[in-house]
Amino acid sequence: MAVQPDFEAIDSEENVLQKHVKFFDRNNDGVIYPWETFQGLRAIGCGILLSSIAAVFINVALSRKTRPGQKYPNLLFPIDIANIKMAKHGSDSGVYDTHGRFVSSKFEEIFHKYARTYQDALTADELNEFIKGNREPKDYKGWIGGLTEWKILYYLAKDKNGLLRKDTIRAVYDGSLFEKMAAEMSTKKNK
Repeated sequence: MAVQPDFEAIDSEENVLQKHVKFFDRNNDGVIYPWETFQGLRAIGCGILLSSIAAVFINVALSRKTRPGQKYPNLLFPIDIANIKMAKHGSDSGVYDTHGRFVSSKFEEIFHKYARTYQDALTADELNEFIKGNREPKDYKGWIGGLTEWKILYYLAKDKNGLLRKDTIRAVYDGSLFEKMAAEMSTKKNK
């Protein structure tokens, strides 16, 4: 009897990593441009300055990686969602495998190793330990990528007690957190 891999079930069209980034494809054409990244970040509550810097950083860092076979860089810095798995950076948690699938044992490992105050949440200090614990030697780009994405997540999604909850982190991995945050921001603006 074959052992089933520890990956969450996915459909053949879209993996979990693709779902994670799909929110930022504002026109649903399968490509994310810097202005769409900016719009998505604004929609989830990032300020103009952070959204501007992050949009440039993200698209410049990921565009070429998701466009294999392209001899020259595209100065519009598009990110091809179909190839987002090629843009995985080092020094990450390993929750996405090389195919963009969710690895639940790696997700649980985050809390097993680092959540000492509460079993279902990370404090700011525990998050810092987690980020440092994932660093691979001399992987400076990966260190910056991991630090940036986790610090922005903490800034935007921590609860009123300063905790980053397990269900929140799980929701960011599958992209559902972005839709929820955008809906909350829209509700706040309409009040």
